[in-house]
Amino acid sequence: MTEMNENSQAPDNAGAEQTNQPVSEPQPVDAGQSAVGKDDKNMAMLCHILAIFTGFLGPLIIWLIKKDDSPFVDRHGKEALNFQLTILIAWVASGLLSFVCIGFILMPVVAVVDLVFCILAAVKTSRGEEYRYPVCIRFVK
Repeated sequence: MTEMNENSQAPDNAGAEQTNQPVSEPQPVDAGQSAVGKDDKNMAMLCHILAIFTGFLGPLIIWLIKKDDSPFVDRHGKEALNFQLTILIAWVASGLLSFVCIGFILMPVVAVVDLVFCILAAVKTSRGEEYRYPVCIRFVK
């Protein structure tokens, strides 16, 4: 009987080795994406997209509503809010410098920088990745 058990197990093991079928093991998941849900990604992305149209008000409202529910939205809401406050300062400085004609050159530059960085942040956030604006004063920590 022991020969039958050994013989009956041999083809099963040999068959698994011949087909090279992996044993169902859990696949490693990226730690950053596993903890971030689709709703959190969407709300964080909305912070960056609304910033293009509403300045600091859109990110401020979303951040105030969702900061306690999701750490991902909390981080991105703060980041979008800080960047928009930095852009507001740049707009005020450009407005003041327009009296000496430098501000008229700076205003389109500030608008393009705001648009490009907000789009980059929205794309990274939609993938569940972290994004930090490169030129930003951190008012809210």
